[in-house]
Amino acid sequence: MQGVTSPRILVTGVAAMDFVFFVDEMPRTAEKYKTGQASIQGGGGGANAAVSVARLGGASVFVGRAGSDPVGDMIAADLVAEGVDISLLKRFDAAGSCFASIYVDSHGERQIMSYRDPELPTATDWLGAAAGISFDAVLADTRWPDGALVLLELARDCGKPGVIDVEAPVAAAIPALLAASHAAFSTQGLKDWAGHDDLERGLKEFSAKSGKFACVTRGEEGVIWRRGDQSGHVPAFPVKAIDTLGAGDVWHGAFTLMLGDGMAEVEAMRFANAAAALKCSRLGGRAACPSRAEVEAFLHNQAQVV
Repeated sequence: MQGVTSPRILVTGVAAMDFVFFVDEMPRTAEKYKTGQASIQGGGGGANAAVSVARLGGASVFVGRAGSDPVGDMIAADLVAEGVDISLLKRFDAAGSCFASIYVDSHGERQIMSYRDPELPTATDWLGAAAGISFDAVLADTRWPDGALVLLELARDCGKPGVIDVEAPVAAAIPALLAASHAAFSTQGLKDWAGHDDLERGLKEFSAKSGKFACVTRGEEGVIWRRGDQSGHVPAFPVKAIDTLGAGDVWHGAFTLMLGDGMAEVEAMRFANAAAALKCSRLGGRAACPSRAEVEAFLHNQAQVV
């Protein structure tokens, strides 16, 4: 890492368990299907990003919610096994944990049916404990807007990078979006915020309105970014995509970790592109998240090719 110690990243968002089925083609009719390959693994955008931070050499603290149920036990155990600090994972007796059924086809594309208990409390009164943890950056998403706002305001008040992973729908997360120092949109997230399909125009409008760094991730087309009058494109690395599940989560974790380590945005995006490319090149969502050594070796090899 660039710094003397590993950057500590606070990550908030959804934690879940994924029941993943690999199929030749997506199911289209109401009948029974069988697969010869399946897995049960930890999932959820925030939790995946927290694991990405840990795999890439950062000190990862997951700040989130789960039920006091068997699925919640699985979520907690999986995060601990990955080296993620779960001291701020709040368990609730009267709510169920999140889980999803996921189909991944032979082209690496995915179809997700997820469950989130509407009774899972959204209150943030218990998040005051986060203020007692030293950290170098915060990563939040739009799935728990209230929690995202608390942590991104904490990052802003401490003068640390605060990244928000912006997925649609955006409306409920506008206060959190404006509290962040860096907005990393998905294509759908930017279209939802802007109200139109022109991504470059949308970034320009958001940057002008907020004065913040903004980018939009576009898979194999790379990332476009803007800060004020400056803008650019960071190309994706060409790989054969086997499984895209969790690629965006890996990207956001990698990007935030690099910002927390003092790296400039363009280089941080290039590093994140490499981490996401490696994840897509092999089966498994969280299970396929690369290590720091793998990403650095990949970037070295890419430089040799150039």
